[in-house]
Amino acid sequence: MVNIIANQVSAEGLYLEEKINPAELDLETDLIKLRSDLLVKAQVYRITNALTVKLNISTLIYADCSRCLENFEWKFNKDVQLSFPLDSSTAVIDFDPGIREEVILDYPIKPLCKVDCKGLCVKCGKNKNEGGCHCGST
Repeated sequence: MVNIIANQVSAEGLYLEEKINPAELDLETDLIKLRSDLLVKAQVYRITNALTVKLNISTLIYADCSRCLENFEWKFNKDVQLSFPLDSSTAVIDFDPGIREEVILDYPIKPLCKVDCKGLCVKCGKNKNEGGCHCGST
């Protein structure tokens, strides 16, 4: 969990680096399979009545190609900026929902092992990336 005590952030800012287990963010689904912990680097600044957080989120994700069905590894790396308004009742800021949201929103609807993936032969099912087939299908 990545939490900040709001009144501990000075005008100079605060730097954090955390490893987060995907289970803590409820990220493991049938579609999203993380191979490693998420590495989160955060630079936190106080600007008047708000905290501005610049995040870098990185991890390795296993995915199944939507064309050839092969399993492949995808390097997830995203820079994000979040803002949290502060008032007298704000004690702790929790970044976890924002981190989870960014990983889910950035996950492709149709993951591809490579941009030019040729997919499977519609007739015999051979992976066209491994060479042509001899079933007569084009």
